[in-house]
Amino acid sequence: MKPAKRVNIVSLKLVKESCLLYKERSIKSPENCYKLMKLFLADKDREHFIVASLDTKNQPIAINVCHIGSLNAVLVSPREVMKSAILSSAASIIVAHNHPSGDITESREDIEVTRRLVEVGKLMGIALLDHLIIGDGKYTSLNEKGYIR
Repeated sequence: MKPAKRVNIVSLKLVKESCLLYKERSIKSPENCYKLMKLFLADKDREHFIVASLDTKNQPIAINVCHIGSLNAVLVSPREVMKSAILSSAASIIVAHNHPSGDITESREDIEVTRRLVEVGKLMGIALLDHLIIGDGKYTSLNEKGYIR
């Protein structure tokens, strides 16, 4: 006879680390999104992947640095991307990552991650509105390029 298994009783919550004021109030275009996301991605020497959780009016309610990678790559887990979205009760999300090289051309991996996040979002009821690639004062919107449907 084995002894009983101990099961932890837990609660989950987001912890606010800091906050910022966003003058536009809601995300209405990739340009609005870029203005918000570049605050977190400018001048980084490694790739950072961030998630902005939005309410039903496309107003940002939380931003999470989800993954930090190397000079030219970052592994992205849909589970980790959706974790902060779920905990912040997001209606939708926008994701962004930087290319420290400054080249904002999307890679095959960028497109594949975007497609996976769209599918996971559909299953969970949390829409992916855009995926921005940011570098050297400019950006690429994968939504504008037709990768998000």
